[in-house]
Amino acid sequence: MKEFKGRVVAPGTVTAEAVVSHGGFNTLASLQGALQFGDKKATCGDQNNPDLHGRELAGKAVCLPQTIGSTTGGLVLYCACAMNRQPACMLFSQPIDSLAAAGSILASVWLPDVQMPVVDSLGEEFLDYVKEGMTVTVKEDGVVVVE
Repeated sequence: MKEFKGRVVAPGTVTAEAVVSHGGFNTLASLQGALQFGDKKATCGDQNNPDLHGRELAGKAVCLPQTIGSTTGGLVLYCACAMNRQPACMLFSQPIDSLAAAGSILASVWLPDVQMPVVDSLGEEFLDYVKEGMTVTVKEDGVVVVE
C-alpha cells in the first residue's frame, strides 16, 4: 500500500479498480462509443492507446499522465458524467490541462447526483507504482491510496 498526495480538481471520495495508461488519454477517441453508440461500459475506443484500448472505463479509476486530443475534451467528460458513463475517478500524474479540468469541474457543479473525483499532480512515481487491477481510494483532501 502506498499513498500519493495531489491537487483536488473535482472533489469527491471513491474506491475503484485501476486502469492505467502511460500515454496520453484522448478523451474523445476513448469515450466516443459510450457517448454516441450507447456503450454503458465506456469501452475505450482509442486504438492509439494500447494500454487502455478495449478496456472498460466506466466505474474505473483511470490513472494517466495527461489528456490529449481535440478541444472537445472537456465536453466529452461532462457528457460522460451526464450520461452516467464516466470513470469512477481520473488521476493524473501531471498537472491537468484546462479543457479536462473544465469538463470535470462543470460536471461536479452542474450534475449534483454525479461524482467523478479528479486529482492531478500525483507525480511520476504514482504511474510507476499503480498497476492494472489494483484498488485505488481517493480521499477528499487529494490523498490517493493504492493497494
